[in-house]
Amino acid sequence: MRPVPLLDRAPSAELLAELAQLFEGAPRFLQRLAEARPFRSDAVLLERAREIAGGMPEGDQVELLNAHPRIGAEPASLSAFSHAEQGSADETAAHVADDLDRLNEAYEHTFGFRFVVFVAGRPRAAMIPLMEAALSAERDDELRRGLDDVVAIGGDRLRKLRKLRKLRSETA
Repeated sequence: MRPVPLLDRAPSAELLAELAQLFEGAPRFLQRLAEARPFRSDAVLLERAREIAGGMPEGDQVELLNAHPRIGAEPASLSAFSHAEQGSADETAAHVADDLDRLNEAYEHTFGFRFVVFVAGRPRAAMIPLMEAALSAERDDELRRGLDDVVAIGGDRLRKLRKLRKLRSETA
């Protein structure tokens, strides 16, 4: 990911491609975020992302949540970031995968959007109690929590990309 001053000047198509790495490519959200330039810093970029996500029409918020893969999705269907964040399917016992499938179905049926959580490297089995607890939450609360986690995920990805860029520049 390019430094923010370069992102602020990048052509829209290039900016959208870079932002998609952070937010799984929800087009209406990404377009709004691109239009919110200049960012001037990573902190401003993420704050604008949070404001935009929270202020969009609900249909666009659902699109943003649904752009993220299901917890426990098949590794082949995940972006590189999501695969690293969710861990490998090899670590997941069959009952954990079955529980996650069942909970994803129940959550989506209950709320009308995907369960998105900042996994932060936790094992898949640790997501089961989180999903079970979420099923008793209010829909509006879950929508806000999920959107906050989308931005937290994006922030974590941005930090990782910045660190990788720094390491590459130091070894070049």
